[in-house]
Amino acid sequence: MIFKHSNNTAIEQDNQTQNRIKMANNLELESKVKNVIDQIRPYLQADGGDISFVELTQENVVNVELQGACGSCPFSRMTLKNGVEEAMRKALPEIKSVEAINL
Repeated sequence: MIFKHSNNTAIEQDNQTQNRIKMANNLELESKVKNVIDQIRPYLQADGGDISFVELTQENVVNVELQGACGSCPFSRMTLKNGVEEAMRKALPEIKSVEAINL
């Protein structure tokens, strides 16, 4: 948001700085999310499944894709919520939920 008055340059620069900080924080959180997924992945692979990161929304919802056996397993929703989401929220309390785009 840009306001027109004598300090408009300062306000514009302040908004740009705030946007850069938000983007840096989001990239840092996304990196941490991917790290948690990498730690969970071997447990899913042991049962013939896999998981891949899709996106982190502005609302701190992690979207993933369950693959392999996890994509068709009747217990995949339970694995997602009781396993993946619980581990994610324990490691990163700012995460609101983990959702599978393919369930």
